[in-house]
Amino acid sequence: MTGDRTPEKPDSAVVRDALGVGVAVGLSGFAFGVTSAGSGLTVLQTCALSLLVFTGASQFALVGALAGGGNPFTAAAGAFFLGVRNAFYGLRLSQLLALPRAVRPFAAHWVIDETTAVSLAQPTRRAARIGFTVTGLSLYLLWNLTTLLGALGAEAIGDTDVWGLDAAGPAVFLALLAPMLRTTTERAVAAIAVVLGLGLLPVLPAGVPVLVAALAAPAVLYAEGRKGATRAGAEDGTRRNDPRKENR
Repeated sequence: MTGDRTPEKPDSAVVRDALGVGVAVGLSGFAFGVTSAGSGLTVLQTCALSLLVFTGASQFALVGALAGGGNPFTAAAGAFFLGVRNAFYGLRLSQLLALPRAVRPFAAHWVIDETTAVSLAQPTRRAARIGFTVTGLSLYLLWNLTTLLGALGAEAIGDTDVWGLDAAGPAVFLALLAPMLRTTTERAVAAIAVVLGLGLLPVLPAGVPVLVAALAAPAVLYAEGRKGATRAGAEDGTRRNDPRKENR
């Protein structure tokens, strides 16, 4: 039946959308380069993070914790837990893209928020593959280029706090996250995480509040599960006590 077929999307439209995301997000690598160099990392270390880690939120979390005087191991742990989400993205994308085995190790490096979002938005596997490739390639190249430029220009800019570039990382991350918070549960997780992170910031070492804020997700999911179980129990009790429903 032709009415059940998935509508095709022109390759040019997929490329246009993917490039838009890649360029828009890739430019924020400049802020990371400046922030990283301003936190004490060398140009080589800063560029290595973008080349090898390539997950913006984790990179900003790492250099932010180091800039705040945090322990390197604590900072790395916070960045690691932020990056764990990419593993779950990979589980979904592996089914959607169905890439050859030889390509998967290289493609895994590009499994991030933006490539996942673009790929999942496509109507067909072909379009998803194009979207993933164009987004990943454009974002990787531009992010690393602007990281280098930001790190080299950090000395000329001076104190990043004066320019407000220390807040660029969190601002970019929030801009990417906000449109994804569509359900009440997701908004509750984000709100509790913000309260925990900001509330514990003055009393815990740098990097630790990020780890504690991660507890917001299981806490909200547990509360949702308890609420669902209570509601189901109440409905079951109502059915048992209603003779009209017993006779049906």
